[in-house]
Amino acid sequence: MKKLPFRIFLAIGAFLLTVLLYVDRACISAAKVSITHDLGLSKTQFGWILAVFTLGYALLQAPSGKFADKHGPRIALTSIITIWSVLTALTGAAFGFVSMLIMRFLFGVGQAGAFPALTKIVFNWFPFKERGIVQGFYSSGSRVGAAFALPLVAVMITVIGWRLTFLTFGLIGLVFALIWFLLFKDKPEESSLISEKERNYIIKYRQQPSAVKVKLPFIKVLASGNVWLAMGQYMCSNFTFYFTLTWMFPYIQERFSLGAVTTGLYSMWPLLAGMLGNWISGILVDVVYKFGNLSLSRKTPAITGFLLASFGMIMVTQVDSIGMAVFFMSVAVLGADMTLTPSWVFCIDIGKDNSGVVSGTMNMAGNLGAFVTIIAYPYLREWTGSNVPFFYTCAGLSIVAVILWSLMNPHQAIVKE
Repeated sequence: MKKLPFRIFLAIGAFLLTVLLYVDRACISAAKVSITHDLGLSKTQFGWILAVFTLGYALLQAPSGKFADKHGPRIALTSIITIWSVLTALTGAAFGFVSMLIMRFLFGVGQAGAFPALTKIVFNWFPFKERGIVQGFYSSGSRVGAAFALPLVAVMITVIGWRLTFLTFGLIGLVFALIWFLLFKDKPEESSLISEKERNYIIKYRQQPSAVKVKLPFIKVLASGNVWLAMGQYMCSNFTFYFTLTWMFPYIQERFSLGAVTTGLYSMWPLLAGMLGNWISGILVDVVYKFGNLSLSRKTPAITGFLLASFGMIMVTQVDSIGMAVFFMSVAVLGADMTLTPSWVFCIDIGKDNSGVVSGTMNMAGNLGAFVTIIAYPYLREWTGSNVPFFYTCAGLSIVAVILWSLMNPHQAIVKE
């Protein structure tokens, strides 16, 4: 039997890492009723608890990306997984609004560097022509994690309560961090688990590091028009997706008067559609690239995705049944997630050796958008008495992102060779 290439196991490990990342991130949404009841929180207070995570997450994106560039993804990810797992466990010890607010802010800080560090793995370990499908595959793990977290957490809370549920997920994360540290190396040149044939193949066909390692100050990253375009479109993408990750569960539960477990089962489908969107865009990136057009391989899935996201969010407001509402939400999330792979691959294209800090900068902007999303939803509903303005805002921002993508240029690296 032919031995599978080691980089396949590495891609699976990255996929499982993002599953865990989003299980820990999404479980608070499914625990909303229990947490607000036990801690005496209002809807707007809970909105701030959801949003403050993205603030901590956004602020540490670029510094943690730079840390991954400097020290390598092995140390970076081991540290990140350990920190966020401890804070997941400590979330179960919160005793009021302020303590929960602090805990979730620090939890966001702890998770900040995960995806920037993963871009370094793609840069170091995978041939250029495999970049799209690998990025799409491991990114889809985040949607699988969020999808299954919603019904799973609903069941766990009924059995052991929300405090022990958070403790359980924290302990699982610490075990994962240890395994990652023991088995993973920064580059194929350093790993004893990879064959010489595969090592030579990767080195030959991956994007080549710069001949001289060039330090990239953060101010130079911000001087790039390409980076600002990437930041803007990623904010638009997160505006749609983070509603799904935070407010979709309570929105469905309240609008259609459902129980927690039933709501969790319905809420899975848009997130699983997001997984499919990651796969589709990952394949499209690589297939279009094989025809020799780097720019179209990034723009085609992204622009298609944003058009679907806009259509889906508008249609959610036009239907009355739970089935159709979930279907169109799934269309919107599939589209929004089709934009992720080209976004992160674009950062590797223009960032190269410094892809960690470049992707971290883009993700910082995206999560500032997510922060606004999570706060905007309850306040817009309170001011207007309707959910409709929020959905139309998401749709409009997706159209703005289409315009931004038309201006982005993956050939224009930040640091010239």
